[in-house]
Amino acid sequence: MKKQSPVGRIWELGANEHGKLITAVILAVIGVACGMAPYFAAAKIIVLLFGGEYTFSAYIPWLITALAGFILRTLLYNGALGISHTATFNILKTIRQKLLLKLPRLPLGTVIDTKSGKLKEIIVDQVDGMETTLAHLFPEMTANITAPLLTVIYLFILDWRLALLSLAVFPIAFIFMMTVMGNYAKDYEGAVKATTEMSGTVIEYINGIEVIKAFNQGKTSYTKLTDKVRANAQYYYDWMRRSQLGMSLAYAFFPAQMHTVLPFGWIFYTHGSLTAETFITVVILALGMAAPIVAAFNFVDTLAQVGTTVAQVDEILKAEEQSHAEKSVTFNGYGIELKNVSFGYNSDAEILHNVSLFIPQNSMTALVGPSGSGKSTIAKLIAGFWDVKNGVITMGGSDLKDIPLNELYDQVAFVTQDNYLFDDTVRENIRMGKKGATDAEVEAAAHNAGCDSFISGLENGYDTVVGGGGAHLSGGERQRI
Repeated sequence: MKKQSPVGRIWELGANEHGKLITAVILAVIGVACGMAPYFAAAKIIVLLFGGEYTFSAYIPWLITALAGFILRTLLYNGALGISHTATFNILKTIRQKLLLKLPRLPLGTVIDTKSGKLKEIIVDQVDGMETTLAHLFPEMTANITAPLLTVIYLFILDWRLALLSLAVFPIAFIFMMTVMGNYAKDYEGAVKATTEMSGTVIEYINGIEVIKAFNQGKTSYTKLTDKVRANAQYYYDWMRRSQLGMSLAYAFFPAQMHTVLPFGWIFYTHGSLTAETFITVVILALGMAAPIVAAFNFVDTLAQVGTTVAQVDEILKAEEQSHAEKSVTFNGYGIELKNVSFGYNSDAEILHNVSLFIPQNSMTALVGPSGSGKSTIAKLIAGFWDVKNGVITMGGSDLKDIPLNELYDQVAFVTQDNYLFDDTVRENIRMGKKGATDAEVEAAAHNAGCDSFISGLENGYDTVVGGGGAHLSGGERQRI
């Protein structure tokens, strides 16, 4: 299958915004055409001046033309940007909604094993970073390509020799630019990786500060943190150092048309093969060519950034989902059975090999074994964290894959070593387990879990706000809730 370009993928994700984006492009292109009017007017005014025309009325039409072109260009440009920004914010909203709707459909174990720093970096920072590019890409890049293209066409109409001379410096500038841009996608991907690793380490350090202090591991953990921060900074230093010379030379050559147009144009003029009016017009128009080309080229690096972000977004959106049925099932008891289950977190290492196990209902079973023997893996498979590809796990006689995920989670409760409470009241955190539960049901659940006694001792009882992540409670209290 042919790989889809980043812009093509964004165009696909923003299907509902095509009308706005097309409108923005049309307005921007018309605005560019209007923006060329002041250059033509300036050329005509200079020709009149050199021709000895000193009557002010002769200049009024060209002054009006220049002013009208400037005003129309400004209005159309701002209108295009306003429309494209509206479309962009809607596209980013759609992308974030798709990501957040996708996460619950992924294997829970995959989500848990993914560093929160990485998910935050993609969903918040990386997607947000696309805003500037997308809002300006469609109208501005189109306009910045159209403007010099129209200028070059007109220059060839005026004088093909000067038109070629005005373009002579661009191949040199492009060569220097490509020494930097040739590896830009790879360089930016490395930058994102370095930043994501640093973000994950920072979050890991902050979340684990209590354990770090308790076990006197501050020096070791802080060293790991500072190493990641320094590695991230060093990556950017090295990248900028590699890019500095090529970018400097490229930006030096882009606006250098006058080095070719002026001397050769003067020769053509003095030899009588070029009129003064044409010479002046070419000089003024050539002066305005570099800025839009440089602006268009600036989108090359942002396109690479967007490409990296789109790849990370698609890594989530196109990830394999858990394959569970949607039709409700009737449980024949609540016994749990594993039949010849083999499982590994990746294809290279299998942790469980043909495991068979039966756990009757109304019984207590403890999984005992050495570290790494698969105890936690079995528990997580029963809880539906992952789907097994080899073997079968049943509950109440039904294959777990035939049980809708919401029904499975209604039947399975688990307390992990890592837990999280929302910055809300104790009551609302307990109610997360059953939306719409009455206060009496919440308090009954707390009583059955042995939480009622310490909850009653809190300042506001069940209406006590627990803080972000349950920070106002002890570790044991958080687990029991």
